[in-house]
Amino acid sequence: MDYFSHLDKKGRPRMVDVSHKEATSREAIAEGRVLLPDTIRDVLAGGGTGKGDVFKVAEVAGIMAVKKTSELVPLCHNIRIESVNVSCELLYKESAVAINCKVSTREVTGVEMEALTGVMIAALTVYDMCKGIDKGMVIQNVRLLHKVGGKSGEYRVSEGENL
Repeated sequence: MDYFSHLDKKGRPRMVDVSHKEATSREAIAEGRVLLPDTIRDVLAGGGTGKGDVFKVAEVAGIMAVKKTSELVPLCHNIRIESVNVSCELLYKESAVAINCKVSTREVTGVEMEALTGVMIAALTVYDMCKGIDKGMVIQNVRLLHKVGGKSGEYRVSEGENL
């Protein structure tokens, strides 16, 4: 079980000890999509729902979620977040919303979980705000695109690697 850093030798969950690590610059970018029925796509293309600007609300929700990640993911460290950018874009021809979240900090552990959480909560917010029109949305392909910093160095999705 040595390869699961969040489990001790007996398989019990533990928070990884990062007290010996030095703070370094860290960055992570995640993405995801919400597939939309055409009815929702057309409403969003026309300016939004009666609940307000869906994309702005989802972007703020994603930012808030990044800051709460350690409260949502049990073994995730509570770290200082220095920058968050969440963007939502309607892809009309694909009948989808593309969501992107970039998080950066100077800390002792990475921000991959924060970036992924930002995407997920932004996607759930799109779903919540649009479910009154049609519940047939699908959240899909949430993944880490890029991360830099820390012991494991750089990770980048291979070019052309689509889900």
